[in-house]
This record gives sequence, C-alpha cells and structure tokens, in this order.
Amino acid sequence: MSLSTRILIGLGLGLGCGSLYSVMPLPALGLLPTLIEPVGTLWVNAIRMTVIPLLMALLVTAIAGQHNTGVVAQLGSRTITLFVIMIVLASLYTLLLAPIFLAFLDIDPAASDALLATTHTTEFRGAELPPFREWFVNLVPANPFQAMVNNALLSLMIFTGLFAAALLHIAEDQRALIVNFFNAIKDAMFVLINWIMWWAPIGIFGLVFPLAATLGVTVINVLGAFIIIGCGLIVVMTLLLYPTAAIIGRVPLRHFARVVAPAQVIGFSTRSSLAALPATFAATKALDISDNVAGVVLPIAVTLFKFASPIARTAGTYFVASLYGIELNFLELFVIAAAIGLFSFYSPGIPSGGLLIMAPVYVSLGLPVAGIGILIAIDLIVDMFITASNVTANITAAALLSRHER
Repeated sequence: MSLSTRILIGLGLGLGCGSLYSVMPLPALGLLPTLIEPVGTLWVNAIRMTVIPLLMALLVTAIAGQHNTGVVAQLGSRTITLFVIMIVLASLYTLLLAPIFLAFLDIDPAASDALLATTHTTEFRGAELPPFREWFVNLVPANPFQAMVNNALLSLMIFTGLFAAALLHIAEDQRALIVNFFNAIKDAMFVLINWIMWWAPIGIFGLVFPLAATLGVTVINVLGAFIIIGCGLIVVMTLLLYPTAAIIGRVPLRHFARVVAPAQVIGFSTRSSLAALPATFAATKALDISDNVAGVVLPIAVTLFKFASPIARTAGTYFVASLYGIELNFLELFVIAAAIGLFSFYSPGIPSGGLLIMAPVYVSLGLPVAGIGILIAIDLIVDMFITASNVTANITAAALLSRHER
C-alpha cells in the first residue's frame, strides 16, 4: 500500500472515529482524546526537528552548488515575482466572489449580538503585533544561532542565503568541502524523514481524532455558514492550481494530483507549511523538479508566501463587517483585499499572527478590531484549508519555475 493511501486512511479514520465519538460519548472513554492527542504532537515534533537543518541544507546546496551567481539571483527574483502575481490573483478572486456569497448570509441581529457577547477575544487582546520597524530590523539576525533557537525562520534564511552566496567567492576546494557537508546533512535528513513518514498515518490519526471529537458535527450556525463559504472559496482557488500546473507548468494532471496529496494531507492535519515541508520537497522530486530550483523556491515559499491567507482573511473581514451591520462600498472592499494581500508577506511568528496583521486595516477603515477575536474562534478549522492550499501553491510555483528546465 502506498504512503499516500495510508495517509488518507489515517485522515479518514481520525475524522470518522472522532466524529462518531462526539455524538456517542462514552463515560468510560472520556479521556480517550486526551490520551491520543500526544501521539499527534509527538509526530509533528519529529517532523519539525528536521525542518531547520533541511531548509539550510537545501538553500546552501542550491546556491553554492551553482557556478553562476546570476542564475541564482534570476531564479530568486522570478520566484518572488511569481509569488506577488499569485497573491494579487488570490486577492482579486476574493474581492470579486466573497461579497457575493456572503450576501446570502441571513444574519439575525439577535444571533449576531449573542455571538459577539460569547466570543472569547482574550487571545487577541493579550497578543501584540510587533512594530514593522522591529520586524524589518530583525530581518538581518545579529545572532544566527539565536534566530535558529527562536525559530525566526525568515531571518535565518536570509543569513543562510548570504552565507551560501559568500561561498561562491572562496576557493573552489573550500567551497566544495562545505557544499559536500551540507549535501550530507540533506541526505541524512531525508533518511530521517523517511523513518518519520512511515508513522504518518498514526501521527495524522492522533492529530485529527481529538479535533473531530471536540468539534463534532455541531458547527451549524452563522459561524458554520461562514466557515463553509470561506473554506469553499479556498478549495475552489486550490483546484484552479491543478490546471495551472498542468497547462503552464507542463505537469501531467493526474500525476500532479497524486503527488501533492500526501503534502496536502499533512498540511491539513498539522496546519503548518513547515511541518509539510519534507513531503512538499518529496513532491517536487517526484515531479522531476531539480534540487537547485526546489532548494531556492521552497525556502522562500515557506517563509514569505501564504497563497490562501488573503482569501480567508479578506473574506473574514467582510464577514465581520456584515456581522456588525457595517456596509462596505467597493472602494473599501478593494482596500481591504489589497492591504491584506500585501500584509500577508509580513506574518509575525506569534499566535494567530496571520489574523493580527489585519488590525491596522481594521483601525484605518473604522472596523471593530474586537471582531478579529471572532475569526480567532474559528481559525482552527479555516487554517487547515489555508495550509493545505498553501502547500499546493508552493508545489505549483516550483513546477511553473522549473518548466523550461524540465
């Protein structure tokens, strides 16, 4: 049985058994979700421990393994340009469709008041968005090892990229020694990842079962309706990536769908593009995308590119406005979509950071900032679809950028 099939079985069993548990609570098994949850966490931690060494090894070997710095610079600029284009398209897509579907929501004022009164916003109030100046200054880490410890991934990747570029300007024998060292790290990480991925069905079951057991099938109300609309918009945009990879990237459609499935499932269940990175890189190898391309594109993607975030966050902002009875004109709708699309590249590493970046937009347009707390309440579900879509977009971007090479 293939890994993809085993992973899908683990996901299905986790969702099915968890949902069944939620509607048939058994007193004797009351601690079952609590006992199963550490299994999933342990598996995610095992994946995460490989991410930083793998990212650094990929970037160093992709850049320092080249003999022409111009090729690397050109690939990096094309990558960022493609990411900007894809974010713009996602933002325009949401601007055009989200207001139409949200208009079908019949929000009862009484239900709206009750929802606002019972929504817990303490997580939002307790967190602060780091000033842009602080974020910008910290892009160049004063201590790369401290950046590694603090999981400041963007800063670490900037240091790694500069370090790899510097290797191109030292003696050939010295450069080869360091590149071979990082090649060995990369190969060792993939051996370790293969061991970890063998346990993927059990790990995914451990992640999904407690979630399904807690949420059950009872999320059918105003929030449930928005979740369906928001996640539906993400799913449709994700499906559009398949013909994009097939037509523009020249990747067989069935092969692409089969290859990206494991990475999607891992991203969906872990809600982390970083945790899905090993499976994402494995997908690029299965698509015959060279390590030189994937080693540049994927590190940039997991640190900067959040394809589906503008879709969910923009639709969420429109939903909050509807919930508070605020009518937005087209210019305001456009400003929201443009600002959230731009801010998606600046996502601080704090809880609900992707949501907190919307605070300046809310303040500037006079929207109730406390409404972000409502989105935090449902972010667990929406973020699953966001991450699965982001993983798909990362693979699609690598396929598009490697089209001529392949």
